[in-house]
Amino acid sequence: ALQYMSGFGNEHVSEDPRCPGALPEGQNNPQVCPYGLYAEQLSGSAFTCPRATNRRSWLYRILPSVCHKPFQPLREGHLTHRWDEVEPDPNQLRWKPFEIPKAHQNKLDFVSGLHTLCGAGEPRGRHGIAVHIFVCNTSMLNRCLYNSDGDFLIVPQQGKLLITTEFGKMLVEPNEICVIQQGMRFSVEVFGETRGYILEVYGAHFELPDLGPIGANGLANPRDFLVPVAWYEDRQVPGGYTVISKYQGKLFAAQQDFSPFNVVAWHGNYTPYKYHLENFMVINSVAFDHADPSIFTVLTAKSTRPGVAIADFVIFPPRWGVANNTFRPPYYHRNCMSEFMGLIKGHYEAKEEGFQPGGASLHSMMTPHGPDADCFEKASKAKLEPERVAEGTMAFMFESSLSMAVTEWGLKTSNRLDKNYYKCWETLKSHFNPNCK
Repeated sequence: ALQYMSGFGNEHVSEDPRCPGALPEGQNNPQVCPYGLYAEQLSGSAFTCPRATNRRSWLYRILPSVCHKPFQPLREGHLTHRWDEVEPDPNQLRWKPFEIPKAHQNKLDFVSGLHTLCGAGEPRGRHGIAVHIFVCNTSMLNRCLYNSDGDFLIVPQQGKLLITTEFGKMLVEPNEICVIQQGMRFSVEVFGETRGYILEVYGAHFELPDLGPIGANGLANPRDFLVPVAWYEDRQVPGGYTVISKYQGKLFAAQQDFSPFNVVAWHGNYTPYKYHLENFMVINSVAFDHADPSIFTVLTAKSTRPGVAIADFVIFPPRWGVANNTFRPPYYHRNCMSEFMGLIKGHYEAKEEGFQPGGASLHSMMTPHGPDADCFEKASKAKLEPERVAEGTMAFMFESSLSMAVTEWGLKTSNRLDKNYYKCWETLKSHFNPNCK
């Protein structure tokens, strides 16, 4: 059974029980570390950041991570940050579930199965985001990945992920998320056909949103975030272990002859973590009208403009709907933000047909969107009793203040774009009657 420590952004201390006392006492970098280990610091922020935002961890490892051959370009996967591959498209976009190749046809692990769907900004300037889809059918073998560009927020939709990191192991299943922060090496084991979504953020780390008038409690509670405990392997790999770096939007590979998961102990506040979406404390309208969807924000990556996020991770979990004299589904909307939506399971309340688990939609800045015709007619005539909303469902949104472009893979190569999406609004009809108030 895997073990975890709880708490968001905490100062954690962990050592593998096979080596008690592996953490140095009273200092970070002694002349000689216990058990002959090497001390290595992983910095997730500038040294001079204010204490409240300073992120770093100390790792005590069998060999330092610098012991590898030079990096070489790796032609693999479909990652990009070139947002001008195709002409801009302001239309409402929806994708059918992304196909997972059969292993006997095409073996894909987590890295080779990465596909960039849309994004904005660029990693060299340390400002921007990217949305990726991963489809894979085999585990990473003697390979690991680390992201030099930013943080990965990983949302599995089908199949569970056993993620080995330098900090320990995490099992992440559908309806859970995990965050692998910049620079952290990890490898992904899968157990069959696997699919999911990734939100990548350049230049900022995810944090819990401010609660403001909500008060001290609510939304995602810090204690529900789980951090792995230290686990190491002292394993030689004579055939070569491949360390893959995502750097400036491209992949590079270096060889070494040992496992990088050789960290016997660590301490700090810069860690990977996971969270179960069922733990989210939903807050909603109990009188009339809607609370804005920002009330469902799990994590946010803030920009330098107060109240404006580079990206928010928002969910729409099961909840009670009780609002009086209110059209209860999401309202028609034009937004100064970009809204990318995915569906983990179930049926999304505003579009019960067409928007499927493993698929996605993108409503770009100021592009109108809202319930389809069937949803509008049904909700306009529904008896307004207390009802469970989204039972058995989990939809989510990556919302960004950046104007996202779609890649050629997303618009063409994937062959999953639903070209009939616009038709779900064509049967909306006018109910206007100037003689009836």
